[in-house]
Amino acid sequence: MYLFWFLKSTDICSSMNRTTKAYLAVIFLSIAWGTTYLAIRVAVMHYPAFLFAGLRQIISGLLMALIALAMFKKADLSWPVMKQNIITGFLLITVGNGIVTYAEKFIPSGVAALICAIMPLNAVILNIFINKGEKLNGIIVSGLLTAMAGVALIFRDNLADLANPAYFWGIIAIYIGTVSWAYGSIKNSRQHNIKNPLFNAAMQLLTGGITLMICSPFIDSFENFEPFQPDAMYAMVYLVVVGSLLAYTAYMFALKVLPVGIVTLYAYVNPLVAVVLGYFILDEKLTWFTALSFAAIVSGVYLVNAGYRKQKIKDKEIAATMPQQAVAAVTE
Repeated sequence: MYLFWFLKSTDICSSMNRTTKAYLAVIFLSIAWGTTYLAIRVAVMHYPAFLFAGLRQIISGLLMALIALAMFKKADLSWPVMKQNIITGFLLITVGNGIVTYAEKFIPSGVAALICAIMPLNAVILNIFINKGEKLNGIIVSGLLTAMAGVALIFRDNLADLANPAYFWGIIAIYIGTVSWAYGSIKNSRQHNIKNPLFNAAMQLLTGGITLMICSPFIDSFENFEPFQPDAMYAMVYLVVVGSLLAYTAYMFALKVLPVGIVTLYAYVNPLVAVVLGYFILDEKLTWFTALSFAAIVSGVYLVNAGYRKQKIKDKEIAATMPQQAVAAVTE
């Protein structure tokens, strides 16, 4: 509850305080979402993946909606807003979170986190394609190549496992999930004049979770379903409270205050947290290739973001000189 009070506190309107809180939210995300890969891996050993993800998000969405209404006393249920929440919920929760949860039945939590680390890179690439005015530069290209080398190292370190079709397609599925999450983040960041951002986040969790539940009978295997297995239940509680309620709220708040490229920096730390926890708790493999892969992906994402920021500054400088050039042309 402290996080919700923290985001709603009376001085939130101060731009400096608001920005500081957004950065603190990103720091929280960096650690919290890194731990969720381990919790998901534990849970899907006993639960059908889509069923588990759907239950988790529906419970989280209902609790968050109650908290949002109690705190803000208002909600926008108009169709344009709800339609946007349904679309964002589908992209972020159904596809983004659902596919990653499903894939962790077949691949280690550390490998899943490493692939998800390229999500900020996907966000920048999508921005370039969506906004026709965006341009590539040398730094962005070098970042893309470096990150791709990091992904190749993941494959090099798991050549034997790749012979298993479930493992191979699990990796491909996680990449698709990262693209969907990146696109959903971009669309969500463009929402304006939201009456109750927390309630909107709750609707995204709820609608995305309902879609996961609808998909579950067609995708999940219920062969090893153990609904009351203690480890799975602990994982459910942790993911509802920390992974969804607290972290998703922090994510939505940070997206409203900071650029998408800054908010998605949490993905630099997430894989490190996940790899270390997977090694110590689940005895997942940790090799030099894993370390090199992490370094390459993080370096690549950093370069892409740096090149993107440099390009934005250059574009602003060009735009600023355009009127002066036009005036000079007229007076000559």
